[in-house]
Amino acid sequence: MLATLHEGWVVFEPYLNAYGASAVFVMIYLEALGGPLPGETGVIAASLLASRGELSIVTLYPAVLSAAILGDSTGYLIGRLGGRTLLRAVGPYLRLTPERLASLEERFRTRGLGLVFLARFVPVLRQLNGLIAGSLDLPWRLFLVAQAAGALLWTSVYCLGPFFFSELFQHVR
Repeated sequence: MLATLHEGWVVFEPYLNAYGASAVFVMIYLEALGGPLPGETGVIAASLLASRGELSIVTLYPAVLSAAILGDSTGYLIGRLGGRTLLRAVGPYLRLTPERLASLEERFRTRGLGLVFLARFVPVLRQLNGLIAGSLDLPWRLFLVAQAAGALLWTSVYCLGPFFFSELFQHVR
């Protein structure tokens, strides 16, 4: 993890210094939308810059939170509009029969809130969260509540944690 954090710091620091919270917003939005981007690393790097006074935590925190919510919501919309068609098209190749798809949808309806909330903390699931929820017809209001709560906790942990406990990351700088 330390090597990954250090590598992430080297890659992201110039963008963070140049564009500030806007760069983090774009990165988190694209990650939440499904892009393979290292969200935690970027947020931690930005939070460490904020702890040094080089970036404002007051602008960073809302940028991260809103990007996470908007990215997931956009993914949900994409999944809702085309995800079911895609699942039906590729389902046979993945052994996803219509019966299995119906079973998966039902399980997602009953346990979807918890899955959406927890997916925010699991790489890959975080990127696919909205797409899957939209594809499996999780009701929008339930999705929004669960993913916003997950995004709020995730943002607090990865944004405020390093900001307030930056001395633990001294060796990364």
